[in-house]
Amino acid sequence: MHRQIGFLTDFGRADEFVGICHGVIARIAPDARVIDITHGVPPQAVRRGASVLARSVPFLPIGITLAVVDPGVGGARHGVAIRTSDGATYVGPDNGLLTLAADTVGVTAARALTNARYHLEPVSRTFHARDIFAPVAAHVAAGVSFEHLGDELDPDALVRLALPQPRVAGGEIAAVVLGVDRFGNLELNIGREHLASARLAQRVQIAGGELVVGATVAEIYADVAPGGLLLHIDSFGAVALAANGASAAELTGLREGDVLTLTS
Repeated sequence: MHRQIGFLTDFGRADEFVGICHGVIARIAPDARVIDITHGVPPQAVRRGASVLARSVPFLPIGITLAVVDPGVGGARHGVAIRTSDGATYVGPDNGLLTLAADTVGVTAARALTNARYHLEPVSRTFHARDIFAPVAAHVAAGVSFEHLGDELDPDALVRLALPQPRVAGGEIAAVVLGVDRFGNLELNIGREHLASARLAQRVQIAGGELVVGATVAEIYADVAPGGLLLHIDSFGAVALAANGASAAELTGLREGDVLTLTS
């Protein structure tokens, strides 16, 4: 039985939402340990939440992952529980938030959360994290069988997100900003292999919209002058555009979803 629950949302910390979900879990499974991954996903940013979740799960204990970024709450989308080949369970909305992480291991089973026995009553139309997802995660932590959570779903029918893919051609990379962290580092949808394939020089030109700036391909921030831009392999193995002692997002004006061209 897994008693660890990793918890990710877009709720922020200013309101009571995260604390209430912790309270619901504690009432049902007082011995469960909740690990807050983040509650700082931008509001309704499902793709960003999915990316953060996929980066985080490999560093968590194998257990239960409760993730809620749910702009479709109260609508037609399913609430789901997903089982992966390593025995982990994911609980949340079926909107692609869970599958980017779950598919890295392999989804073996899925259930729609149709068994009201494991929900709070009444269920609100706008706070399923409190009334469905947190209670279900807690009941699983307390020992409820995955098969009892609701109707069986075809794992292949789960919603999956298509992340943008880079294009490498003729010494040029077309890339997309996948996310921006609180330090202003820009996560790009490229890896070391794309830099190598394009055969970019150490000094790179980055263009996007009206922006044209130079950056240095470097290992660490200190490899460039203070305030200088660098492309480096971040701690998750992806290429990021960063700045030494400054915010690359503020220096460039780039945001999530912006398209860039990298050339030597």
